[in-house]
Amino acid sequence: MHQHCHGQISVMESQRKSSGEDSSGERGSLHTWKGYSCSVTPERVLLSRPVLQAALGMRHGVLLVEGGQVYSFGEFRWKQSQVSEVGPLKPVLESALSGQCVVAVAAGSFHSGAVTEDGGVHMWGENSFGQCGLSSLTVVPNPTPVAIMDPDTSPPHTIRVLELTCGEQHSLALSAQHEVWAWGSGCQLGLVTTIFPVWKPQKVEHLAGRHVLQVACGAFHSLALVRCLPPQEARRPLPDKCGQCNQLLYTMTDKEDHVIISDSHYCPLGVELLADGEARLEPGRSPPLRLQSSPSEPLSSHTSAPGLHPSITDHTDYERRRTVAQNGEILTTRDSDMRDAAGTDSDRTVGGAGSQNSPYPDDQAVKEYLKKLSDTSLAEETAKMTIAGASFQPPAENLDLLTSDLLPGVIPVTTSSALNSLVSSCASAVAERVVSTCEALSLKKRINCYYPGVGGVAGAPGGVPGGFPGGPAEERVRLEESMQGKKSCSTGDIREEEAEGLSRRLSLPGLLSQVSPRLLRRASRPRVRVVPLTPVGGLPEAGELLPSLQTEVWSWGRGEEGQLGHGDNLPRLQPLCIKCLSSKEVVLVAAGAHHSLALTAQSQVFSWGSNSSGQLGHMACPTTIPRLAKLSEGIRVWDVGAGAQHTLLLADGDCYQPILYYSGQQVREAAQDAPQDQTEGYSYTQQPVLLPFCMNLGYVSGVFAGGQSCVALADRNVTGFIASLHELAAAERKFYCKLSSVKNHILRPLLDLESLGTALGPASTVLLQSLARCYSRLCHLTGQHSALLTANLRRRREVKSLVMLEHASIFLDTYNEYCCSVGNFLVMGGFQALAKPSLDFFGKCPELLQRLAESSEENIPLSDLLVALFYLPTRHLHEYGRLLLKLGTCFEVSSVDYQKLQDGCSKFEALALHLKRRRKEAEYTYHFWKSFPGKMTDSLRKPPRRLICESSNKALTLQNSGRFSVNWFILFNDALVHAQFSTHHVFPLATLWVEPITEENTDLYGLKVISPEETFTLLACSSMEKAKWLRSINQAVDQAMSGAGQSGSGAGQRAEPPISRTASYTFYKDSRLKEATYEGRWLAGKPNGRGMVKWLDGRIYTGTFKNGLEDGFGDYVMPSKTLNLNDHYQGHWKEGKMHGIGTYKYATGELYEGSFQDNMRHGHGMLRSGTLNSSSPSVFIGQWVHDKKTGYGVFDDITRGEKYMGMWQDDQRQGTGVIVTQFGLYYEGAFNNNKMQGTGVLLSEDNTTYEGEFSEDWTLNGKGVLTMANGDYFEGTFTGEWGSGLKVSGSFFKPNLYDSDGDKGRAVKLGRLAVHPEEKWRAVFEECWMRLGCEAPGQGENQRAWENISVALTTSRRQHRDCPEMNLSQSHNITLESLEFNPQQHVGPVTMEKYDRIRHYLIKACDTPLHPLGRLMETLVAVYRMTYVGVGANRRLLLQAVNEIMSYLARIFQLARFLFPDLPEEGGVIPEPSSDPQDKKDSNCADTQLESPKPGRVVSSSSLLLPVLLPRLYPPLFTLYALEKEREDDVYWECVLRLNKQPDMALLAFLGVQHKFWPVSVPVLGERTEVVSSTKDACFASATETLQQISTTFTPSDKLQVIQLTFEEITKEVVSSLENSFLWSMDDLFPVFLYVVLRARIRNLGSEVSLIEDLMDPCVQHGEHGIMFTTLKACYYQIQHEKTT
Repeated sequence: MHQHCHGQISVMESQRKSSGEDSSGERGSLHTWKGYSCSVTPERVLLSRPVLQAALGMRHGVLLVEGGQVYSFGEFRWKQSQVSEVGPLKPVLESALSGQCVVAVAAGSFHSGAVTEDGGVHMWGENSFGQCGLSSLTVVPNPTPVAIMDPDTSPPHTIRVLELTCGEQHSLALSAQHEVWAWGSGCQLGLVTTIFPVWKPQKVEHLAGRHVLQVACGAFHSLALVRCLPPQEARRPLPDKCGQCNQLLYTMTDKEDHVIISDSHYCPLGVELLADGEARLEPGRSPPLRLQSSPSEPLSSHTSAPGLHPSITDHTDYERRRTVAQNGEILTTRDSDMRDAAGTDSDRTVGGAGSQNSPYPDDQAVKEYLKKLSDTSLAEETAKMTIAGASFQPPAENLDLLTSDLLPGVIPVTTSSALNSLVSSCASAVAERVVSTCEALSLKKRINCYYPGVGGVAGAPGGVPGGFPGGPAEERVRLEESMQGKKSCSTGDIREEEAEGLSRRLSLPGLLSQVSPRLLRRASRPRVRVVPLTPVGGLPEAGELLPSLQTEVWSWGRGEEGQLGHGDNLPRLQPLCIKCLSSKEVVLVAAGAHHSLALTAQSQVFSWGSNSSGQLGHMACPTTIPRLAKLSEGIRVWDVGAGAQHTLLLADGDCYQPILYYSGQQVREAAQDAPQDQTEGYSYTQQPVLLPFCMNLGYVSGVFAGGQSCVALADRNVTGFIASLHELAAAERKFYCKLSSVKNHILRPLLDLESLGTALGPASTVLLQSLARCYSRLCHLTGQHSALLTANLRRRREVKSLVMLEHASIFLDTYNEYCCSVGNFLVMGGFQALAKPSLDFFGKCPELLQRLAESSEENIPLSDLLVALFYLPTRHLHEYGRLLLKLGTCFEVSSVDYQKLQDGCSKFEALALHLKRRRKEAEYTYHFWKSFPGKMTDSLRKPPRRLICESSNKALTLQNSGRFSVNWFILFNDALVHAQFSTHHVFPLATLWVEPITEENTDLYGLKVISPEETFTLLACSSMEKAKWLRSINQAVDQAMSGAGQSGSGAGQRAEPPISRTASYTFYKDSRLKEATYEGRWLAGKPNGRGMVKWLDGRIYTGTFKNGLEDGFGDYVMPSKTLNLNDHYQGHWKEGKMHGIGTYKYATGELYEGSFQDNMRHGHGMLRSGTLNSSSPSVFIGQWVHDKKTGYGVFDDITRGEKYMGMWQDDQRQGTGVIVTQFGLYYEGAFNNNKMQGTGVLLSEDNTTYEGEFSEDWTLNGKGVLTMANGDYFEGTFTGEWGSGLKVSGSFFKPNLYDSDGDKGRAVKLGRLAVHPEEKWRAVFEECWMRLGCEAPGQGENQRAWENISVALTTSRRQHRDCPEMNLSQSHNITLESLEFNPQQHVGPVTMEKYDRIRHYLIKACDTPLHPLGRLMETLVAVYRMTYVGVGANRRLLLQAVNEIMSYLARIFQLARFLFPDLPEEGGVIPEPSSDPQDKKDSNCADTQLESPKPGRVVSSSSLLLPVLLPRLYPPLFTLYALEKEREDDVYWECVLRLNKQPDMALLAFLGVQHKFWPVSVPVLGERTEVVSSTKDACFASATETLQQISTTFTPSDKLQVIQLTFEEITKEVVSSLENSFLWSMDDLFPVFLYVVLRARIRNLGSEVSLIEDLMDPCVQHGEHGIMFTTLKACYYQIQHEKTT
């Protein structure tokens, strides 16, 4: 109630020591007193520790000391056993809180609270209204924890509290989420409830979602300081219908010459109509009010009070609207409130406990409430208007004064003529709503019924809280003063934005205004200004560092004294914003018993509410609206305290030691013991009075008030630290007031001038607006900073709380930006142009300007005065520097704080010097433009451009220029201009390089200047001049590159700017790049490094450059002329051309991926044409030469279903090749001119074969042999197209069935006319060799190859690191790191260990596409799949597919042997590591998984490389095997299915397995089970499962390994049943193995057998594996030919 907590107080022992203060009472000493008479001397309360915060109730107080302990003093009616009163000089410790670290305390009238470090709340004291939040106790003797739980979460979690404040019957807490929680009794809780007391803390839902900064409690009202909503939320379109009852919110009625717009809509459903007309229903609450049946139904009769004139009920409709639509809010009026307000006795016993349940506890209160309701507003107003005289006509220019005098909701009450003139001219445009004429008339009737004779009301008795001492005469004088326009009002008064606000309001729908045409004319005047002078949302980078100045004050509770500030005396059950304080930058609110205070960032105090003792600090009426307390000029208030009937202000005076002011009740010594209500014992103040003793207290850091008492916390100034801190804060407050004053008195009026646009011209107007914006930003930052420094004075008082040290950049940047905008305006002659409109506005003798600009000179030109005024803020930087230095002297030189302060000081001083230099530059530039007027200079004149030097004195000339040529060089901060007679050329500085020419001939002083397209030499007249220009140009270039705003001093700059830099440039000469813009890295005049070029025709290149040309990886987009699409190339470049690997997407939809050379497709690449559903989809993969298909390639014509694999030349099929079709046709032979021409072989699906001459595709022409599927054949001459009738002249042969030799001769051997495997994919292997640095396969240096590998891996890794979208997995990164290490360490014969190392290296290398071998592997897999998948899956291609793999192996092995020269050649032998057989076994067993037995003996390409290659090629290869073996496999499978129907014993018997090998029992689910005749699939089950794994392996060695394991499993099972060792003979083993093969049911066993046979390592064929494989093969043939009987 009577205190404020300033956020959390940091309780740190270190804070005293840090500033060198002594702890023995020098910090936080407490002084207390009452009243303000001269004889009062404060008494010092002695405590062992510094006091951090105090809170006062009616007759007690609570103190928080350092260390988090709490003391109490005064009367404790709630302490039963202990002392019930303690003098203020001897506080007692609250021992119940001893274990807790308290960070904030609060005191209500008769109860107290404390907040602990962890956000817990403790309460004690009077609790009869639930104000301590503890149910079933009327008093709480000792501090007791109160749980604040959020019921909306599950499970409910505890709310952390930052701040607590207490009233008479209620308490409020501010949570860490910045929401308000309330408990206790009365409408001041702001809760939607009718049941009091509220024991359990509840959230004030009406403020949910808003950011509450501070709360304060009066006796029966509450205040909250709330951060404004961000602008986008505030700008939502307003609804035109009520969201609940769906009626129009606004109605319009035509009346004679004006329109009445009414928004007095009343929604019966309990929706609060916010001030902006937006409806909102409390979430999840049913509104607790009696519903009316329709909006127009009059209130029930119980509203009219007995004894009132009966005619008032005729106007209840108006009455209701007045109550309901007050300030746009619908009061959720409870029945009990209505009854209380009306004063009916009979209804007050609702709920049994009348007084407890109602917000107004007794009859007296109700009567007072009614009396005040009528007295304060109506009586005062009537009196004022009547005294002023009925003929009072407000002139138009007094509109602003009126607007400031009336507030929303206070309806002017006058005699009829005054009323009519008021209503017709401007009524309550002021009050944001206008009363329609009929309402005004009803109001008049209402006044007459209240006061039939108006005359006698004026002198309300002095004792009434709302009345005023003194008679009508005094009242008249005061009223006249207010009508003439309050001269004493400061700029921050309510009136400030009214005119602007008015025009804004009139443009909105729903403003209830009755607007006269004259008013509309005035409001619709055109405005130049579009600059918001209050920056929206503050500085972005300041974020949460600085306190918000965009705040609102919300109030709720009882309002009979006007303490809610809404311009009336009505209660508010829910928080409502006090509109007129929204733009006032309130930073602190305080509440006395019945009055309220708001302190602004501009150090002004607004007060409202009860003024019975002058506690508001002014005598203005009505007191129901916020007004400024009357303080003399230059007094800046920065802390306030509010007591029962007094106010205490802490302010800056002439010096920076704080002073105290007091307004309100004088406490006389004699009357100390008198009962409180005998007010005669007290006098009052008309305005705040200075307390003379304040200078003796030291440096006061905070004031607190409550009851009749005052408390001040003060520090002694020992080392000067405290004084310096106060001086810093005071200086900032003074500076902010100064800035605000300039903004309001100079900047705003100037921007509002109508003649401004014409005087300045469009360009300068924009600059002035930019200047205004920067000024506002600076002003706002200063305001925020002053608020922060002030808040820190009240709590932390330490160096680390200074934001200007930790975040100096915010200040430096803002000043820099501001100074820049002033300079720009000055350079363009803005101040000269502004002088004329200013002269018209400020008159001939601008004293105000002179005073604000602090200029003492006589007859100074107005433009110079304006320049001085706007450069004034930069002087404040010196002040920062001086004060930080002063603070620094309080510390040891070695301390961290000293260092911080010293750094801060030097930063601000450096910036001050820098800005001074910048100002000089701006003035120099302005005079240059003035001295050289003309077309050329006008075209060069730009706001940010500053002159550095120029050669009009002929100091600089161009080498080899003609005798009569004129060369004038002008150096600006962004360009070097070379001007001649009629032309001039501008060289941007960012792309300018200058170097001195060292000539042997000393007569020439030359400078070489390089720009991207020109190089020329300048000659200076002397070595001094040469040095000057060289230094100037270099410094200018350096600054232009580093972004001009560098605050570094000239001394610390580099001698010359870097030769490599980033810049943007548009070419104007270069033929290739003409009119293209390059942005990126440069080196000595040439693009070099990463960059981007944009051509005018839309081409864009992004990538790396070298020596001015594209080189490295780049991205190139080229718009297609015909199609509305782009060609897009991504890949490598060399010397300005596409060169290397890349991807080209054509606008036509084609896509090429592969190699380029000289902008052409060259090397291996793949071209996809069209999509599957387009006209001609096809894919070509193969070799390209100079943009044409040349060499071996595979062409898949998807439309025709044909695939060609063969040689090409110049985009045509030429040479040998193979074609397969989707219909099973197969051709191999010669091609010529893209056609089948020459000898070839053609086979159809049914094995019909033609061998002979062809002339066209599928057209036979010439000699040949045609063999039928059954072996019959024709021999002769053929013509015609295959499949459409052939003409034959020749012989027909039917071979003899027994002529087996002839039959053999007829079988066609395929593959003879196809391309030799070694010829295939040459380009792919050549590219790999090139990557290793070899001109041709096998020709090159091993060392260089390894270097190239390292480079490739490193650059690829770097590229991937730079492109997050190409991110590599962690395992991939580890692989790459291991590959960067070269395993080729010691030369010498390969041992097994070294062989293993090589093998592992090759596996890893082939696994990563960034390694040349890995890339090769990836390409081979792609081409193999392209060849043998789809149409290429033709069984006749099997032989070629196998040979192709063998060829790959041989060629990769050649690469491996090049990288590892010591590796033996194919079939070579590796010597054994030692003769010890044990070692031999060990070295082999590691590799048995992959290779055949004893792999250490022979080196072969298949054992080394198949494990890497085959798994990737397996699917297409195995498909070919399956197709080739299809018939055999079908026969085999039919047999397998048939034989598998038999149970185990029958099958074993059928296969002839000897009885001794039959298993007797088999394990089933872990238990051994007897084998019976019906047992199936149980015998040799483990061997069967093992053999089935053959289908899951890829390489022949792995498959052989599986066969070997199967034999071992069979042996194990047989041995276990025979129980003695034995040796197999093939006759015994074969039937058992046959059984296992049958039971294994391997579908494509034939394919598996063939694959092993074709690709098996030759050295294995005669070993153990070879024999086992032969056994499997025999089983396969046996099953095919098995005859079941």
